[in-house]
Amino acid sequence: MHTLDLLDQALATAKDLGYQIRREWLDGQSGGVCEIAGQRWIFLDLSLSSLEQLDQVLEALRTDPSLAQAPLSPQLSQILGRTRRAA
Repeated sequence: MHTLDLLDQALATAKDLGYQIRREWLDGQSGGVCEIAGQRWIFLDLSLSSLEQLDQVLEALRTDPSLAQAPLSPQLSQILGRTRRAA
């Protein structure tokens, strides 16, 4: 699966978990997850490659306890290290 497809899936999962997404040109200074006035945000640094942006989103998702209940594609599940239970 292509990096951009995985990035789109990761962003959709983050939105499903209640994150707001903000894409900003941060010139490599920062980015990632933060909370402002009780709302969780992921700031994506547009100066980074799509793979680096994907890493920013994955880092936020890995620390979210709600991820265990979120439906994920097999590829995203594998990248996040989540194993699926047998039905």
